[in-house]
Amino acid sequence: MSIERCKNLIYKFGLQALALCVAGAIGCLVTLIVTSRPTPPSAAAERVMPKAVSHIPAHAAVVRVRAVLRKLDPKPKTRSRATISLYERTTAPSVFRKQGCNAAKRGATGVVILDFGKPSYNGHTYGTMLFSGAFAGNEEITRAMFGYASGYAGCLPRGSTDHISLARGTSNYHPSVPNVYRAGRKWARETLALQRMLHNARLDGFVTSAAADDVEPAWDRSFWRTHDFYRGYADSRVGHPLYNYGSLDGGIVSGVWSAHQAFYVTGGMRYARAIPEIYNQTMAREWAALAQVAHRRYHRQIQFAGVMTERTSANHGVKPKDAHRMLVRELAVQGHGTAPASVPAAYTNITSY
Repeated sequence: MSIERCKNLIYKFGLQALALCVAGAIGCLVTLIVTSRPTPPSAAAERVMPKAVSHIPAHAAVVRVRAVLRKLDPKPKTRSRATISLYERTTAPSVFRKQGCNAAKRGATGVVILDFGKPSYNGHTYGTMLFSGAFAGNEEITRAMFGYASGYAGCLPRGSTDHISLARGTSNYHPSVPNVYRAGRKWARETLALQRMLHNARLDGFVTSAAADDVEPAWDRSFWRTHDFYRGYADSRVGHPLYNYGSLDGGIVSGVWSAHQAFYVTGGMRYARAIPEIYNQTMAREWAALAQVAHRRYHRQIQFAGVMTERTSANHGVKPKDAHRMLVRELAVQGHGTAPASVPAAYTNITSY
Protein backbone atom coordinates (compact mmCIF):
# COMPACT_ATOMS: atom_id res chain seq x y z
CA MET A 1 0.00 0.00 0.00
CA SER A 2 1.46 3.40 -1.02
CA ILE A 3 2.14 6.27 1.39
CA GLU A 4 -0.42 8.45 -0.37
CA ARG A 5 -3.07 5.71 -0.06
CA CYS A 6 -2.41 5.49 3.67
CA LYS A 7 -2.75 9.24 4.01
CA ASN A 8 -6.12 9.19 2.27
CA LEU A 9 -7.39 6.34 4.47
CA ILE A 10 -6.23 8.04 7.67
CA TYR A 11 -7.81 11.33 6.62
CA LYS A 12 -11.16 9.61 5.99
CA PHE A 13 -11.28 7.09 8.84
CA GLY A 14 -8.77 8.20 11.47
CA LEU A 15 -6.95 5.94 13.89
CA GLN A 16 -8.66 2.68 12.94
CA ALA A 17 -7.53 3.02 9.35
CA LEU A 18 -4.08 3.90 10.73
CA ALA A 19 -4.02 0.56 12.50
CA LEU A 20 -4.87 -1.24 9.29
CA CYS A 21 -2.11 0.60 7.48
CA VAL A 22 0.30 -0.66 10.17
CA ALA A 23 -0.74 -4.23 9.33
CA GLY A 24 -0.34 -3.55 5.61
CA ALA A 25 2.77 -1.33 5.37
CA ILE A 26 4.96 -0.46 8.36
CA GLY A 27 7.09 1.91 6.33
CA CYS A 28 4.05 3.96 5.35
CA LEU A 29 3.04 4.29 9.00
CA VAL A 30 6.43 5.62 10.05
CA THR A 31 6.31 8.31 7.38
CA LEU A 32 2.82 9.41 8.34
CA ILE A 33 3.60 9.65 12.05
CA VAL A 34 6.31 12.17 11.25
CA THR A 35 4.45 14.19 8.60
CA SER A 36 0.77 14.22 9.56
CA ARG A 37 -1.73 14.18 12.38
CA PRO A 38 -4.92 12.25 11.48
CA THR A 39 -8.34 13.79 11.92
CA PRO A 40 -10.41 12.08 14.67
CA PRO A 41 -13.08 9.85 13.15
CA SER A 42 -16.75 10.74 13.39
CA ALA A 43 -19.05 8.55 15.43
CA ALA A 44 -20.81 7.36 12.28
CA ALA A 45 -17.53 6.44 10.59
CA GLU A 46 -16.41 4.49 13.69
CA ARG A 47 -19.55 2.39 13.60
CA VAL A 48 -18.97 1.51 9.94
CA MET A 49 -15.19 1.01 10.14
CA PRO A 50 -14.02 -2.57 10.77
CA LYS A 51 -12.04 -3.11 13.97
CA ALA A 52 -8.36 -3.76 13.35
CA VAL A 53 -6.86 -6.63 15.33
CA SER A 54 -3.24 -7.66 15.52
CA HIS A 55 -3.63 -11.18 14.13
CA ILE A 56 -5.36 -10.11 10.86
CA PRO A 57 -3.02 -10.76 7.91
CA ALA A 58 -1.87 -7.68 6.05
CA HIS A 59 -3.65 -8.67 2.85
CA ALA A 60 -6.97 -9.22 4.67
CA ALA A 61 -6.64 -5.82 6.34
CA VAL A 62 -6.21 -4.10 2.99
CA VAL A 63 -9.20 -5.96 1.55
CA ARG A 64 -11.40 -4.86 4.45
CA VAL A 65 -10.40 -1.22 4.07
CA ARG A 66 -11.11 -1.29 0.37
CA ALA A 67 -14.51 -2.90 0.97
CA VAL A 68 -15.51 -0.10 3.33
CA LEU A 69 -14.35 2.52 0.86
CA ARG A 70 -16.47 0.97 -1.87
CA LYS A 71 -19.49 1.00 0.41
CA LEU A 72 -19.00 4.63 1.41
CA ASP A 73 -18.17 5.85 -2.07
CA PRO A 74 -19.66 3.41 -4.62
CA LYS A 75 -19.12 3.97 -8.30
CA PRO A 76 -22.29 4.49 -10.40
CA LYS A 77 -23.48 1.22 -11.90
CA THR A 78 -25.26 2.90 -14.79
CA ARG A 79 -24.35 5.53 -17.35
CA SER A 80 -24.28 9.02 -15.87
CA ARG A 81 -26.92 11.47 -17.04
CA ALA A 82 -25.99 15.14 -17.17
CA THR A 83 -27.96 18.25 -18.11
CA ILE A 84 -27.82 22.02 -17.84
CA SER A 85 -30.84 23.69 -16.23
CA LEU A 86 -31.55 27.37 -16.83
CA TYR A 87 -32.83 30.50 -15.13
CA GLU A 88 -35.09 31.99 -17.80
CA ARG A 89 -35.43 35.68 -18.69
CA THR A 90 -37.78 35.37 -21.67
CA THR A 91 -40.41 33.10 -23.21
CA ALA A 92 -39.53 33.69 -26.87
CA PRO A 93 -39.96 30.29 -28.61
CA SER A 94 -36.98 30.97 -30.91
CA VAL A 95 -34.71 31.33 -27.87
CA PHE A 96 -36.01 28.09 -26.41
CA ARG A 97 -35.58 26.18 -29.66
CA LYS A 98 -31.93 27.23 -29.59
CA GLN A 99 -31.62 26.17 -25.95
CA GLY A 100 -33.09 22.76 -26.75
CA CYS A 101 -30.88 22.29 -29.80
CA ASN A 102 -27.78 23.11 -27.76
CA ALA A 103 -28.82 20.53 -25.17
CA ALA A 104 -29.19 17.85 -27.84
CA LYS A 105 -25.77 18.65 -29.29
CA ARG A 106 -24.24 18.29 -25.81
CA GLY A 107 -25.83 14.86 -25.48
CA ALA A 108 -28.01 15.92 -22.54
CA THR A 109 -30.07 13.16 -20.95
CA GLY A 110 -31.98 13.30 -17.67
CA VAL A 111 -33.93 16.09 -15.99
CA VAL A 112 -33.77 19.61 -17.41
CA ILE A 113 -35.33 22.31 -15.22
CA LEU A 114 -36.30 25.60 -16.80
CA ASP A 115 -36.74 28.02 -13.91
CA PHE A 116 -39.27 30.75 -14.77
CA GLY A 117 -39.21 32.46 -11.39
CA LYS A 118 -41.69 32.80 -8.54
CA PRO A 119 -45.48 32.38 -8.95
CA SER A 120 -47.18 35.60 -9.96
CA TYR A 121 -50.48 37.03 -11.21
CA ASN A 122 -51.09 39.93 -13.59
CA GLY A 123 -54.73 40.52 -12.74
CA HIS A 124 -56.02 38.19 -15.45
CA THR A 125 -53.95 35.03 -15.46
CA TYR A 126 -51.58 33.00 -13.32
CA GLY A 127 -47.92 32.73 -14.27
CA THR A 128 -44.49 33.70 -12.98
CA MET A 129 -42.16 36.63 -12.64
CA LEU A 130 -39.21 35.93 -14.95
CA PHE A 131 -35.62 36.69 -13.94
CA SER A 132 -35.76 39.71 -16.24
CA GLY A 133 -38.58 41.12 -14.09
CA ALA A 134 -41.23 40.55 -16.78
CA PHE A 135 -44.44 38.62 -16.21
CA ALA A 136 -45.05 35.39 -18.14
CA GLY A 137 -48.43 33.64 -18.21
CA ASN A 138 -48.68 29.88 -17.74
CA GLU A 139 -49.77 29.19 -21.33
CA GLU A 140 -46.96 31.38 -22.62
CA ILE A 141 -44.52 29.31 -20.58
CA THR A 142 -45.95 26.10 -22.03
CA ARG A 143 -45.42 27.34 -25.60
CA ALA A 144 -41.84 28.30 -24.76
CA MET A 145 -41.18 24.83 -23.33
CA PHE A 146 -42.62 23.23 -26.45
CA GLY A 147 -40.08 25.29 -28.40
CA TYR A 148 -37.30 23.81 -26.25
CA ALA A 149 -38.63 20.29 -26.85
CA SER A 150 -38.82 20.87 -30.60
CA GLY A 151 -35.25 22.16 -30.70
CA TYR A 152 -34.01 19.23 -28.65
CA ALA A 153 -35.71 16.55 -30.76
CA GLY A 154 -34.81 18.27 -34.01
CA CYS A 155 -31.08 18.41 -33.24
CA LEU A 156 -30.64 14.84 -32.01
CA PRO A 157 -28.61 12.55 -34.29
CA ARG A 158 -30.64 10.20 -36.45
CA GLY A 159 -31.53 7.07 -34.51
CA SER A 160 -30.71 8.63 -31.14
CA THR A 161 -32.40 7.21 -28.05
CA ASP A 162 -31.56 10.21 -25.85
CA HIS A 163 -34.39 11.48 -23.68
CA ILE A 164 -35.00 14.33 -21.25
CA SER A 165 -37.61 15.08 -18.63
CA LEU A 166 -38.41 18.76 -19.21
CA ALA A 167 -39.61 20.41 -16.01
CA ARG A 168 -41.34 23.78 -15.72
CA GLY A 169 -39.67 25.34 -12.71
CA THR A 170 -40.90 27.90 -10.19
CA SER A 171 -40.13 28.57 -6.51
CA ASN A 172 -41.78 29.15 -3.15
CA TYR A 173 -40.28 32.64 -2.91
CA HIS A 174 -43.08 34.96 -1.73
CA PRO A 175 -45.69 33.95 -4.34
CA SER A 176 -47.72 37.00 -5.42
CA VAL A 177 -50.91 35.18 -6.40
CA PRO A 178 -54.51 35.37 -5.13
CA ASN A 179 -54.58 31.67 -4.25
CA VAL A 180 -51.49 29.48 -3.90
CA TYR A 181 -53.52 26.27 -3.99
CA ARG A 182 -54.99 27.31 -7.34
CA ALA A 183 -51.52 28.22 -8.59
CA GLY A 184 -50.45 24.63 -7.85
CA ARG A 185 -53.43 23.22 -9.73
CA LYS A 186 -52.75 25.43 -12.73
CA TRP A 187 -49.06 24.47 -12.70
CA ALA A 188 -50.16 20.83 -12.90
CA ARG A 189 -52.70 21.56 -15.65
CA GLU A 190 -50.06 23.17 -17.85
CA THR A 191 -47.65 20.30 -17.17
CA LEU A 192 -50.28 17.97 -18.61
CA ALA A 193 -51.01 20.37 -21.49
CA LEU A 194 -47.36 20.24 -22.56
CA GLN A 195 -47.42 16.44 -22.47
CA ARG A 196 -50.42 16.44 -24.84
CA MET A 197 -48.60 18.81 -27.18
CA LEU A 198 -45.54 16.56 -27.17
CA HIS A 199 -47.67 13.53 -27.93
CA ASN A 200 -49.54 15.21 -30.78
CA ALA A 201 -46.22 16.34 -32.33
CA ARG A 202 -44.68 12.89 -31.83
CA LEU A 203 -41.98 14.30 -29.61
CA ASP A 204 -42.88 12.32 -26.51
CA GLY A 205 -40.32 9.66 -27.41
CA PHE A 206 -37.61 12.22 -26.71
CA VAL A 207 -39.15 14.60 -24.16
CA THR A 208 -41.45 14.03 -21.18
CA SER A 209 -43.24 16.86 -19.37
CA ALA A 210 -42.64 17.43 -15.66
CA ALA A 211 -42.80 20.20 -13.03
CA ALA A 212 -40.32 21.53 -10.52
CA ASP A 213 -40.17 23.83 -7.50
CA ASP A 214 -37.15 25.49 -5.91
CA VAL A 215 -38.26 24.98 -2.32
CA GLU A 216 -36.34 26.97 0.29
CA PRO A 217 -37.71 26.80 3.88
CA ALA A 218 -36.36 30.27 4.67
CA TRP A 219 -38.62 31.73 1.95
CA ASP A 220 -41.77 30.34 3.59
CA ARG A 221 -41.14 29.94 7.29
CA SER A 222 -44.81 29.18 7.97
CA PHE A 223 -44.77 26.34 5.39
CA TRP A 224 -48.46 26.82 4.54
CA ARG A 225 -47.93 28.49 1.13
CA THR A 226 -45.56 25.75 0.00
CA HIS A 227 -47.93 23.11 1.33
CA ASP A 228 -50.90 24.64 -0.52
CA PHE A 229 -49.02 24.74 -3.82
CA TYR A 230 -48.06 21.07 -3.47
CA ARG A 231 -51.56 20.14 -2.37
CA GLY A 232 -53.04 21.88 -5.41
CA TYR A 233 -50.62 20.07 -7.69
CA ALA A 234 -51.43 16.69 -6.09
CA ASP A 235 -55.20 17.22 -6.24
CA SER A 236 -54.97 17.63 -10.02
CA ARG A 237 -53.88 13.97 -10.27
CA VAL A 238 -51.57 14.95 -13.10
CA GLY A 239 -49.40 11.85 -12.89
CA HIS A 240 -46.16 13.72 -13.59
CA PRO A 241 -43.41 14.31 -11.01
CA LEU A 242 -42.89 17.59 -9.18
CA TYR A 243 -39.14 17.88 -8.57
CA ASN A 244 -37.97 19.74 -5.47
CA TYR A 245 -34.64 21.29 -6.44
CA GLY A 246 -34.22 23.32 -3.28
CA SER A 247 -32.41 23.25 0.05
CA LEU A 248 -33.16 22.44 3.70
CA ASP A 249 -31.75 25.67 5.22
CA GLY A 250 -30.24 24.20 8.35
CA GLY A 251 -31.75 20.75 8.10
CA ILE A 252 -34.37 19.13 10.29
CA VAL A 253 -32.61 19.73 13.61
CA SER A 254 -31.68 23.41 13.63
CA GLY A 255 -33.46 24.44 10.44
CA VAL A 256 -36.74 26.22 9.71
CA TRP A 257 -39.10 23.33 9.02
CA SER A 258 -39.88 20.15 10.91
CA ALA A 259 -38.92 16.74 9.54
CA HIS A 260 -42.54 16.09 8.59
CA GLN A 261 -42.76 19.31 6.59
CA ALA A 262 -39.45 18.73 4.81
CA PHE A 263 -40.41 15.15 3.99
CA TYR A 264 -43.77 16.17 2.51
CA VAL A 265 -42.14 18.19 -0.28
CA THR A 266 -39.48 15.56 -1.00
CA GLY A 267 -41.53 12.36 -1.00
CA GLY A 268 -44.55 12.67 1.26
CA MET A 269 -46.69 14.10 -1.54
CA ARG A 270 -47.15 11.29 -4.06
CA TYR A 271 -45.65 13.15 -7.02
CA ALA A 272 -42.77 14.73 -5.08
CA ARG A 273 -39.23 13.84 -6.09
CA ALA A 274 -35.95 15.35 -4.87
CA ILE A 275 -33.11 16.86 -6.88
CA PRO A 276 -31.43 18.55 -3.91
CA GLU A 277 -29.05 21.45 -4.10
CA ILE A 278 -25.67 20.07 -3.03
CA TYR A 279 -23.34 23.06 -2.96
CA ASN A 280 -21.20 21.87 -0.04
CA GLN A 281 -20.70 19.05 2.46
CA THR A 282 -23.15 20.54 4.95
CA MET A 283 -26.02 20.41 2.47
CA ALA A 284 -25.23 16.77 1.70
CA ARG A 285 -25.26 16.00 5.42
CA GLU A 286 -28.65 17.69 5.89
CA TRP A 287 -30.27 15.75 3.06
CA ALA A 288 -28.82 12.47 4.29
CA ALA A 289 -30.25 13.15 7.76
CA LEU A 290 -33.70 13.74 6.27
CA ALA A 291 -33.41 10.45 4.37
CA GLN A 292 -32.64 8.69 7.66
CA VAL A 293 -35.76 10.13 9.29
CA ALA A 294 -37.93 9.21 6.30
CA HIS A 295 -36.64 5.65 6.45
CA ARG A 296 -36.98 5.17 10.20
CA ARG A 297 -40.07 7.22 11.00
CA TYR A 298 -42.15 6.96 7.84
CA HIS A 299 -40.71 3.68 6.49
CA ARG A 300 -40.27 5.24 3.09
CA GLN A 301 -37.35 6.29 0.97
CA ILE A 302 -36.83 9.80 -0.35
CA GLN A 303 -37.01 9.37 -4.10
CA PHE A 304 -33.88 11.16 -5.22
CA ALA A 305 -33.77 11.86 -8.94
CA GLY A 306 -30.20 13.21 -8.93
CA VAL A 307 -28.43 16.27 -7.57
CA MET A 308 -28.25 19.94 -8.53
CA THR A 309 -25.23 22.22 -8.54
CA GLU A 310 -24.70 25.88 -9.45
CA ARG A 311 -21.11 25.83 -10.63
CA THR A 312 -19.79 28.58 -12.90
CA SER A 313 -16.35 29.68 -14.04
CA ALA A 314 -16.70 32.62 -11.65
CA ASN A 315 -17.78 30.91 -8.44
CA HIS A 316 -15.75 27.68 -8.80
CA GLY A 317 -18.55 25.81 -7.03
CA VAL A 318 -18.81 22.08 -6.42
CA LYS A 319 -18.64 19.96 -9.56
CA PRO A 320 -21.77 17.88 -10.27
CA LYS A 321 -20.01 14.52 -9.89
CA ASP A 322 -18.41 15.64 -6.63
CA ALA A 323 -21.81 16.76 -5.32
CA HIS A 324 -23.24 13.35 -6.14
CA ARG A 325 -20.34 11.67 -4.35
CA MET A 326 -20.86 13.87 -1.27
CA LEU A 327 -24.52 12.87 -0.96
CA VAL A 328 -23.91 9.16 -1.62
CA ARG A 329 -21.13 9.08 0.97
CA GLU A 330 -23.20 10.89 3.62
CA LEU A 331 -26.12 8.51 3.07
CA ALA A 332 -23.80 5.55 3.61
CA VAL A 333 -22.08 7.02 6.68
CA GLN A 334 -25.31 8.06 8.40
CA GLY A 335 -26.84 4.71 7.50
CA HIS A 336 -23.90 2.91 9.16
CA GLY A 337 -22.92 1.36 5.85
CA THR A 338 -26.46 0.77 4.55
CA ALA A 339 -27.82 3.86 2.80
CA PRO A 340 -31.49 4.70 3.56
CA ALA A 341 -32.00 5.87 -0.04
CA SER A 342 -30.25 5.61 -3.37
CA VAL A 343 -29.19 8.44 -5.66
CA PRO A 344 -29.04 7.81 -9.41
CA ALA A 345 -25.99 9.07 -11.29
CA ALA A 346 -27.89 12.08 -12.62
CA TYR A 347 -26.62 15.63 -12.39
CA THR A 348 -27.97 19.00 -13.45
CA ASN A 349 -26.06 22.25 -13.18
CA ILE A 350 -28.23 25.36 -13.18
CA THR A 351 -27.06 28.62 -14.71
CA SER A 352 -28.37 31.75 -16.40
CA TYR A 353 -28.90 31.71 -20.15
